Amino acid sequence: MPKLRLGLAGRLFVAQTFVVLAGSLTLGLVAAAVGPAIFRDHLGQIPGQVDAEAFRHVEEAYASASAVSLAVALIAALTTALAVSAYVARRVAHPVGHLAAAAADIADGHYATRVATPGLGDEFDTVVAAFNTMAGRLAEVEATRRRLLADLGHELRTPVATIEAYVDAAEDGVLVRDEDTWAVLRAQTGRLRRLAEDIAAVSRAEEHQLDLHPRRVAVADLVRSAVAAARQRYAEKGVVLAESVAADLPDVHADDERLDQVLGNLLDNALRHTPPGGTVTLTAERDPAGVRISVIDNGEGIAAEHLPHIFERFYRADAARDRTRGGSGIGLAIVRAIVAEHNGRVTATSDGSGRGATFTVTLPAAPRR
Repeated sequence: MPKLRLGLAGRLFVAQTFVVLAGSLTLGLVAAAVGPAIFRDHLGQIPGQVDAEAFRHVEEAYASASAVSLAVALIAALTTALAVSAYVARRVAHPVGHLAAAAADIADGHYATRVATPGLGDEFDTVVAAFNTMAGRLAEVEATRRRLLADLGHELRTPVATIEAYVDAAEDGVLVRDEDTWAVLRAQTGRLRRLAEDIAAVSRAEEHQLDLHPRRVAVADLVRSAVAAARQRYAEKGVVLAESVAADLPDVHADDERLDQVLGNLLDNALRHTPPGGTVTLTAERDPAGVRISVIDNGEGIAAEHLPHIFERFYRADAARDRTRGGSGIGLAIVRAIVAEHNGRVTATSDGSGRGATFTVTLPAAPRR
């Protein structure tokens, strides 16, 4: 025979039934053991001689009345307790059942599923709120995954199609093997290589597998190095690159090569989104947490709806324009991961489209010597 499996409501009801029965049995046994002795003691305190027959009759009357009244009371109490137990078991099990069903829906990929607050106390409300938050984040992760795959396919499609076209032309004997041909093929293979390197870099960073070599670094040196590396690219586009470093900044304990990569990515991102004649400023200031390094541009800006996602892999506020300008959509994700490995944080702010943007990296100060 199949084993009977009770749900949560059934288990709660059975458990409370055992509690009620145990209480009733205890009540009956205590009453039977204690009551007659107390009654006899009181009868013995009656002044004068009490007839033995009358004594026996009174004692039997007490026992009979006690048994009947106690039985009726226990039956009534047991019935009421079981009814209350059934209600409580159902009341508790119902939202738990909803939560289990919602979890099954989430497991099946229905990330829009949410659970209403059951109103059973702070503990249940906390569980439901945590579940709904988890479902929301899973929905965001799934949307990001789909967008990532779509963008990755697009990133691969263009260079692969170009290389394939040149290979077909070579097979047909119509390709002219000159310097321009090799330059195109080299550019497309380089694009594929950079994409693979970027994906590997952000994966290592997000999985905390970066090979960091931290040391005491002066923030002014970091700013000076980043500006020197980017100045030629800015000059070619006609964008002004300025720097401003506050005096007496504390040093940071960091891998200077990784921070050069962070500032380089932020400066490249600002350059892509700042038109000729614009200005990008790299600043370094004191912060309560240590040091605050900011890249400020007066370029295209970022719409409010894009700010929460700007550091996600392959996310672009304007996908079509960014692809034509060569961004892989991974640079800012690498920035966030490297900064997090240094126990810092990076934020992006903007007053909206056409009003520029500010990317700020906050790092803890190095311990005093």
